[in-house]
Amino acid sequence: MEKVLGVFKPKPTPQEQLREWQRKLRQEARNVERQVRDIQREEKNVQKSIKEAAKRNDMQSAKSLARELVSSRRVVDRLYANRAQLNSISMHLGESVATARAVGHLQKSADVMKLVNGLMKTPEMAVTMQEFSKEMLKAGVIEEVMSDELDSALDNDDIEEEIEEEVDKVLSELAGETAAQLPAAARREHATKQADARTEPEAVAEGGDDDAELEALRARLANVRS
Repeated sequence: MEKVLGVFKPKPTPQEQLREWQRKLRQEARNVERQVRDIQREEKNVQKSIKEAAKRNDMQSAKSLARELVSSRRVVDRLYANRAQLNSISMHLGESVATARAVGHLQKSADVMKLVNGLMKTPEMAVTMQEFSKEMLKAGVIEEVMSDELDSALDNDDIEEEIEEEVDKVLSELAGETAAQLPAAARREHATKQADARTEPEAVAEGGDDDAELEALRARLANVRS
């Protein structure tokens, strides 16, 4: 038993420990869902700004915001995968209740260990799962998790090319004919001309508010993704 403030606190039974872990997992899953909603709500503002930038032929800003949107969508996909893994851990722990009742203690689970190890490698869940894994390690459910580096299925060039393709799709989807009429090379040339034009005093004065708004949108997206 554990002594807390001079009072002996009974050690939780295996069933109580499992239920407490499942409660924490459900809470983490709800946190993930809330984060996804926040990101998707901010994405609507970015989509609106992309359309507005395209209307004024500012494809440089439109493409910059499109990259932010692609990045956010990838984060959302990863968050959904995280939530699925949290639910899987909870399910496997639930299956352990009968075994724990029979033998009187928690047993190691290769499935739980694999899922916990996977979540520890994700930016959004790393800190939370490190603390969670300490409790499971102490209870004997998992062995010490190895802190392997993230596996990279694609090299950076491939990833960048894939992102560019997604950005082009976003522009075609949101910017309509304005973006569709500009091939990739033409868009880059157009963006360069736009950037050069904005170095003129009048253009800077005219576009100052737009630039500030775009920066604010990017900052808000980065904030909700963190």
